[in-house]
Amino acid sequence: MTNKIGEVDESLYSRQLYVLGKEAMLKMQLSNVLIIGLKGLGIEIAKNVTLAGVKSLTIYDPALVAIEDLSSQFFLTESDVGKPRDQASKAKLAELNSYVPINILQSIDNEESLKEFQVIVATDTVNLEDKVKLNEFCHPLGIKFISTETRGLFGNVFTDFGDEFTILDPTGEEPRTGMVSDIESDGTVTMLDDNRHGLEDGNYVKFSEVQGLEKLNDGSLFKVEVLGPFAFKIGSVAEFGQYKKGGIFTEVKVPQKTSFKTLQQSLDDPEFVFADYAKFDRTPQLHLGFQALHQFAVRHQGQLPRPMNEEDANELVKLVTDLSAQEPSILGGADAEINDKLIKELAYQARGDIPGIIAFFGGLVAQEVLKACSGKFSPLKQFMYFDSLESLPDPKEFPRTEETTKPLNSRYDNQIAVFGIDFQKKVANSKVFLVGSGAIGCEMLKNWALMGLGSGLEGHIVVTDNDSIEKSNLNRQFLFRPKDVGRNKSEVAADAVVAMNPDLLNKVEPKIDKVGPETENIFNDSFWQNLDFVTNALDNVDARTYVDRRCVFYRKPLLESGTLGTKGNTQVVIPGLTESYSSSRDPPEKSIPLCTLRSFPNKIDHTIAWAKSLFQGYFADSAENANVYLSQPNFIEQSMKQSGDVKGTLESIADSLNNRPSNFDDCIQWARLEFEKKFNHDIKQLLYNFPKDAKTSNGEPFWSGAKRAPTPLEFDIDNDDHFHFVVGAANLRAFNYGLPDEGTNPDVEHYKEVISSMIIPDFTPNANLKIQVNDEDPDPNANNDVGDELDMLASSLPKPSTLTGFSMKPVEFEKDDDTNHHIEFITACSNCRAQNYFIEVADRQKTKFIAGRIIPAIATTTSLVTGLVNLELYKVVYGCEDIEQYKNGFVNLALPFFGFSEPIASPKAKYNDVTYDKIWDRFDIQGDIRLSDLIAHFEKKEGLEITMLSYGVSLLYASFFPPKKLKERLNLPITELVKLITKADLPSHVRTMILEICADDKEGEDVEVPFITIHL
Repeated sequence: MTNKIGEVDESLYSRQLYVLGKEAMLKMQLSNVLIIGLKGLGIEIAKNVTLAGVKSLTIYDPALVAIEDLSSQFFLTESDVGKPRDQASKAKLAELNSYVPINILQSIDNEESLKEFQVIVATDTVNLEDKVKLNEFCHPLGIKFISTETRGLFGNVFTDFGDEFTILDPTGEEPRTGMVSDIESDGTVTMLDDNRHGLEDGNYVKFSEVQGLEKLNDGSLFKVEVLGPFAFKIGSVAEFGQYKKGGIFTEVKVPQKTSFKTLQQSLDDPEFVFADYAKFDRTPQLHLGFQALHQFAVRHQGQLPRPMNEEDANELVKLVTDLSAQEPSILGGADAEINDKLIKELAYQARGDIPGIIAFFGGLVAQEVLKACSGKFSPLKQFMYFDSLESLPDPKEFPRTEETTKPLNSRYDNQIAVFGIDFQKKVANSKVFLVGSGAIGCEMLKNWALMGLGSGLEGHIVVTDNDSIEKSNLNRQFLFRPKDVGRNKSEVAADAVVAMNPDLLNKVEPKIDKVGPETENIFNDSFWQNLDFVTNALDNVDARTYVDRRCVFYRKPLLESGTLGTKGNTQVVIPGLTESYSSSRDPPEKSIPLCTLRSFPNKIDHTIAWAKSLFQGYFADSAENANVYLSQPNFIEQSMKQSGDVKGTLESIADSLNNRPSNFDDCIQWARLEFEKKFNHDIKQLLYNFPKDAKTSNGEPFWSGAKRAPTPLEFDIDNDDHFHFVVGAANLRAFNYGLPDEGTNPDVEHYKEVISSMIIPDFTPNANLKIQVNDEDPDPNANNDVGDELDMLASSLPKPSTLTGFSMKPVEFEKDDDTNHHIEFITACSNCRAQNYFIEVADRQKTKFIAGRIIPAIATTTSLVTGLVNLELYKVVYGCEDIEQYKNGFVNLALPFFGFSEPIASPKAKYNDVTYDKIWDRFDIQGDIRLSDLIAHFEKKEGLEITMLSYGVSLLYASFFPPKKLKERLNLPITELVKLITKADLPSHVRTMILEICADDKEGEDVEVPFITIHL
């Protein structure tokens, strides 16, 4: 299948669409990309660009595959040694995305063929002189050029997008919008209800629905000057009139133009992006260091400095010194010193290829390619250097010498060149647990296969994931192919990495069990105790916090990460050093007030949430309620005793069973009547209760501020949203009753015919119905006597015995199936309500994103984030105990922004004269000790008097217990005591028990102390 210009396969690109948008995706479909060099870095970029969906990808690297290429080139196998890299890589790249043709360029000397490309990427196989020539060719033609290379734990990237590059959207964030409470004559705009506007100086906004200053509503753009979080200024509006009320501001993304210098110009006059401000001074040193590496290679027939070779390292230092003398401004003047240690380390590692560094730059550079294609997000200007020297192991335990870093003609030679053979063995013999094998999990396993993690005699990898592969996964979970859809993720991923590195045969154990309390018999004490560390690749907070608790209990290091579109984060959790993942949490999402949802929406998010709730009520809850009524003889009696909306439940059962459709036309008629109820009658009732000229008790207009006065809709079958509400509702009701639906091509004429024959009832207001205005107000209908009404409803229900064998099929919401009418209904329903309230409607894609709570995702961010995780992994493997060497990472590739920080240290506390770690320390007791001995042990050894002891929710001991109860319990072993109180045996897999303790110190003061672990 070739790329179809102007079409986007939403089922494949669904998560990426929410990051890039359809416009950027379509621009990418017009872009031909060339990548020169297919060692590890080149293939990582190629993989990410292919998954993203450019028009075509062309590759060039005629060099022959060597065994050490397998250190970082995941599409090569030992059978490829001796073949051209591009020929050996083409078929594997082509499997990633059937929409992207993969071509091989025959020569980079043919300038006519180079003119066909919109973006050219030159990687570490191209020398600096050739990169400069290539860039000089690209720049005047407007071809975007990117240069990048990695050397061991070092890397760089350079971008040149031409003299005039247009950035359509610098940040990719949703345009900010907000409601206005006041606009002063000098142009000061104040927000309603102290809501933050979120704008920055220089942003542009437009206005709508402003009364009194109607000239502001003509679509004109106003440049913002921020006055504070709740106010901004747009310039004088005195000539426009006097502000009365209302108004909504909406941010408008204004295209920006920027220019780039060529590579030749930038070598002498560089513009830097700093990846890590803690290493601010390294960037200019590395700028010269990488140039010196190229000079070294020219001098030595293309050979880079040898690992840990002092002669070569000293020569590189001399070359950097000479370059600095020629361009003294780069290091800050003629007196600036060369960082000999840094430059020597660059020389020592120059022949190295490290999967984590390659993944970092592979994700970063691929994102720059997408920016170059689409104009979406801010490009990197122009040089960025990055290193992870902290990943090097302790030289005392793992010495690096020429002997320990020499090549062994193995697939790991390019890592041994950096870390040495002893550390490579340590990596191979690690025992690790990967929780999740989705996007991050696939990337993680790929990197582990390349580095040989778990491949040694004592090594082992366990990966678990209870999910199966869907088509939408293929866009970013690169170990999966179309033929794998429906299979278990963990099993396919395990097979893929074993094929990638046969050393992992019988070393990767896939499981399909969810990690949680219900599987503690599988992931038991012996399982956790046998691990060296744990890595999370999860997409939800609850699972993350559970794994975090397990890691804290078993004192296992945890590597944590996550992505959200172009944003990503990494966190290192180290026993005895750092806080845990659960120590800090993001604030909970703001929920929408119920009164806003029911009666007073003012933005599309509100109407989408309301539509999804209606979908759930119509097609899931009503069917489930009916089935429960038919299957439970005492359902009515039980319902009458319960709190909640009993009337609503009975009404839905009555409608479901008394108005059963016999054919599809009945479903159409039901849907048309529901349209009338929801978008006409209910709105008329609201306006009956609160007319458009209604006043509050203070004499203010009721319909003001966040409350928008609605207007009833008159059904129009030619209105797409009206029509698709009926289509979606009719098909979903047919599904509930097991009736055949009409597929995805509704016959408009047939709908017109059915609807035209209907009698639509007129609206009659309910004078007794009261509508709640604010969530904090009491329910105005709470005291209404509905007993008789409930009895009438109950008596109207058909007897279950008359419907023997009948049941309904509840709908289970599925956002990714475009044929099931779910998103069709919710989109139309939301937009109809938006039309009621004069809110701008949303398309199907945006509705799916919000209703489906889709997490935006893109392969580039995933690649970069897992690269950062794996750079921390080396520190965990060698057992680094210096918290300052670890780094938590925060990135946003859209800006681009990089932030690194030292992990927060775990908190400490004291009892008596003992200092302990509040997260990681506990009292370890070996054996099933008697309660009396436990109490005595703490008095004698810790100087603590136990006042209370509990196991879960069961209180085992308290000093205030009566003597008889104490006597009964003191001589019992802990397991027997727990059995006595809980009336249950301990599960056979339990080998440890946690006891919570309250205690007094030597002064008789109550003190906070760690918990007790009983090791059985």
